[in-house]
Amino acid sequence: MIRNTVLRVLTAVVGLSWLTIFLSADETQTPPNILVILYDDMGFSDLGCYGGEIETPNIDRLAESGLRFTQFYNTTRCWPTRTALMTGFYPQQVRSDPPQGKLPQGTALAPHYLQTAGYRSYHSGKWHVPGANRPCLDGGFDHSYELNDHDRNFYPQDHKEDGKPLPPVNRDDNGGYYTTTFITEKLIGYLHDHAENQPDMPFFAYAAYTAPHFPLHAPQEIIDKYRGRYLEGWDAIRQQRYDWLTKAGIINTPLSPRDENVGPAYRFDNLGPLGPDEVLYPVAWDTLTDSQKKFQTEKMAIYAAMVDCVDREVGRIIAELKRNDMFDNTAIFVLSDNGSSPEVMIRGDNHDPNAVPGSGRSFLCVGAGWSTASNTPFRLHKIWTHEGGISTPLIVHWPQGIPETMRGGLRHEPGHVIDLLPTWIDLSGASMEPNQSGLPLSGRSLLGAIQSDDARTDNTFPQRDFYFSHEGSRGIRNGWLKAVSTAEDRQGDGQWRLYDLQTDRAETMDLSAQHPEKLRELVEQWETMTQRFAEESQRP
Repeated sequence: MIRNTVLRVLTAVVGLSWLTIFLSADETQTPPNILVILYDDMGFSDLGCYGGEIETPNIDRLAESGLRFTQFYNTTRCWPTRTALMTGFYPQQVRSDPPQGKLPQGTALAPHYLQTAGYRSYHSGKWHVPGANRPCLDGGFDHSYELNDHDRNFYPQDHKEDGKPLPPVNRDDNGGYYTTTFITEKLIGYLHDHAENQPDMPFFAYAAYTAPHFPLHAPQEIIDKYRGRYLEGWDAIRQQRYDWLTKAGIINTPLSPRDENVGPAYRFDNLGPLGPDEVLYPVAWDTLTDSQKKFQTEKMAIYAAMVDCVDREVGRIIAELKRNDMFDNTAIFVLSDNGSSPEVMIRGDNHDPNAVPGSGRSFLCVGAGWSTASNTPFRLHKIWTHEGGISTPLIVHWPQGIPETMRGGLRHEPGHVIDLLPTWIDLSGASMEPNQSGLPLSGRSLLGAIQSDDARTDNTFPQRDFYFSHEGSRGIRNGWLKAVSTAEDRQGDGQWRLYDLQTDRAETMDLSAQHPEKLRELVEQWETMTQRFAEESQRP
């Protein structure tokens, strides 16, 4: 780094012994940079290192020399997860699910804490933190590229930099804008500037991609790579992923059945342009017509290309870190904001059935069949609080912080996105002073699991409680037991059911009849937490 180079030049003047002491103290006390890679609507088993057939070599390499968590949770939806990620609170505690205006006074976000340890913070991509709508002014970021138009991956009309609107991208412009690529371009620009002008300050970088969230848009040359790869259908892909996950030791559960009667969470009446080959429910692949299979296969090829594109961009970010000698002391976290989505809808500029699938004039969604495959081995999807909606891969990579003997390992210790901010505070040595809420953060640091050679991988870790609630879907995990319920307007029956996640994370065997007292205890705990969170959210 520039500062160290200057110090070495001063050796002749100030003496070798002084310089050695200074550099030694400086280097050992340097906190790590922190980089967060957030996928949008990606399922538990989409990445190659979690059993997927999608090509993600850059992220797979991070897993090979880092750690993979096997029981990590999100909040089953985009904005609640982003709120929890940035605040360290359950979104219900800070008026974000459902959104109720500004965050309560005294609620700090990640950059506010990290500033106390000398960090600069950079954001690029989706923001979507209700109540703190401005990444720089409200969120504390030094620079931000904020994408607010999520329906147009090739020509967004609403995007900003540092709070100032940028010109809309012309629909007919062939200038090459693609959301995933541009998010990366902006973040790399911030990192390059950081290396040039603040080389001795650590950074917090947040790459919030919009892929593979609908609409399914990707460069055609990458889609071409996946065309024909999914002719076997979603049932065969599910089985292949399940077999891989089981062999790798990532899961210990039966494969859930397809929930054939559960389709999109929302109903839209303008689906006519999609034609007769669209399928709203995860039915058996063999029951589809040849025309339907062709259409569904094409959609999954685009979805795979979107996941692939993010991996390529992660490779570019890694290359930038290496160019500036920042890679080894950067703690990288890769995860998704919720499970894969079953939605089928048309928004934005409608869908042109004559457009090339995956191009800007098309508007396609991956749908419930492929979403079920993406969430292998779990049940249901984004918006539901069953494991398919709330389970995310989590990869942590940090060469200077993860002991060599641990690299490539698994971490079965359960965690939640509320744990990431406490982890970053622990990593950085930041102060808790910015938290003026009067409440302790809801999460706990994962640093022990990341750095300790005796971190628990044999399911002997201390058990925790995890709370879930979103639009009629409810859930609570206490140790290995989980109670879950889905309201009728979310295609459920409103009844609570009980599962033992130690052997049945796929939620295939309801134990409520055998253990009604335990179910009642969990439901009462969920109700107590709901009431407490509601009261906490009403503070000024």
